[in-house]
Amino acid sequence: MSDRVVLAYSGGLDTSVAIGWIAEETGAEVIAVAIDVGQDGEDLEVIRQRALACGAVESEVVDARAEFADDYCLPALKADALYLDRYPLVSALSRPVIVKHLARVARGHNATIVAHGCTGKGNDQVRFEVGIGALAPDLKCIAPVRDYAMTRDKAIVFAESRNLPIDVNKKSPYSIDQNVWGRAIETGFLEDIWNAPIEDIYTYTSDPSLPRDADHVVITFDQGKPVAIDGKPVTMLEAIQQLNVRAGAQGVGRLDLVEDRLVGIKSREVYEAPGAIALITAHQELMNVTVERDLARFSRTVSQRWSELVYDGLWFSPLRRALDGYLEDVNANVSGDIRMVLHGGRAVVDGRRSDESLYDFGLATYDSGDTFDQRLAKGFVELWGLPTKIAARRDRRVAGN
Repeated sequence: MSDRVVLAYSGGLDTSVAIGWIAEETGAEVIAVAIDVGQDGEDLEVIRQRALACGAVESEVVDARAEFADDYCLPALKADALYLDRYPLVSALSRPVIVKHLARVARGHNATIVAHGCTGKGNDQVRFEVGIGALAPDLKCIAPVRDYAMTRDKAIVFAESRNLPIDVNKKSPYSIDQNVWGRAIETGFLEDIWNAPIEDIYTYTSDPSLPRDADHVVITFDQGKPVAIDGKPVTMLEAIQQLNVRAGAQGVGRLDLVEDRLVGIKSREVYEAPGAIALITAHQELMNVTVERDLARFSRTVSQRWSELVYDGLWFSPLRRALDGYLEDVNANVSGDIRMVLHGGRAVVDGRRSDESLYDFGLATYDSGDTFDQRLAKGFVELWGLPTKIAARRDRRVAGN
């Protein structure tokens, strides 16, 4: 029996050509696997049939939208995960669920190799291959674009010479990756970091500068998970989808940044993630209301490290799993309602309520009903500043003042 290769298949030119390319280069049979993580676009059955027409011996499609939302986006939300304090890990979060299904299919078909369409300059090659190494260390990984120099020109010639059912003239000037958590746009004229994005690149969000009425929304959380919008129960997937529509209509979630790739280069990326940004903004504010000060401070450190691990392709690492345990504990009291105004490209919190709230009106108010004993403050301030005062005296003495 020939070796079998499981290919992460998108249905586009590169991965369609890769089916025949891999077969010719390795002599292996190719099994194409397409994973739906909410990227919309073509029907999965159409994609499955195209893979077979391009030479795959078998083709599988997987609807992983709910799984992606529950097992990957929700942990990111509980972590308030924003790489470089801005990017909600749109592409990075989808790779582990794709890897999981690639490994599963490889096991089911006795495959020895997993293939992907990544280049040698990006982060995704690391995410795929480190993930496969964690779940199925006996499998070999190949990347035709990287390993066999499968350029676009070569791919077009290959597709035309074999009459593959691919429109080789359909070429976007951008590289786009999208799922339910957001959309990433790069390359083309965006590679000049002085060029501003044009309105045509966006599909998840409307122009935030256009006049429109504001949208007021109430998001209900239970232990860090969104469970209702405007009082109507939702799943995690439904929460993201509904806020993609509502926040997207207000232009919320557009990001333009130069980020540090794992391979050591800086890359200009444009993102739109309306649902993710709205949910993270709401969750952060509910954390402010319900989590004790020192725990909240340390959680911000955990959030940064969790985001870096996922961005760097270490979803399956022991540290990420351990941090998830911490985050579950932190989110135990993150329950309540957050009211937000979506307008002009911004998601602004203007109301909070929670049975788990640590906000005490009597302690906070400056009006009648104040229960804070201000007489205690004088001694507190004196003791709090005492180490600094002692050090300052020493420094003046040493300086001869």
